[in-house]
Amino acid sequence: MSALHVIAIGRLRDGPEAALFARYAGRTRPRLLLSELSEARGAPAETKRRESAALLAALPAGAFVVALDPGGTAPDSMELAALLERWLGRGGPVAFLIGGAEGLDGTVLARADYALSLGKLTWPHLLARAMLAEQLYRARSIATGHPYHRSGRP
Repeated sequence: MSALHVIAIGRLRDGPEAALFARYAGRTRPRLLLSELSEARGAPAETKRRESAALLAALPAGAFVVALDPGGTAPDSMELAALLERWLGRGGPVAFLIGGAEGLDGTVLARADYALSLGKLTWPHLLARAMLAEQLYRARSIATGHPYHRSGRP
């Protein structure tokens, strides 16, 4: 089965965000692999450019790339489950890219095969990791018929 990767700017330290990410990443099949890249320093545009270059350089070969971006599509959980099954069905790795505080620059969005939004609210990028991990676990649960997802309930 294909691998799932989260490639993110910044490092999770021990704390609730890291524990929550680990909780869902450990349950998700295929296992959710996390690569953390250092935050860049400097002017916002330069920071965004350097971090985006690092994200692109960290991509596994042949990856289907999903960029987390507020301007992307915000599917519901059932739609994300169907998308994820289609992406995994390609046979290669699926990589989710999470930028730093300045976001992703145009090179990442141009390379992305899909832009995913977690909604219109602004989330700290460390918390976005945990939210993504939970939604990926939920999507895989839906696909396998596991009762974790309760359709029609908030």
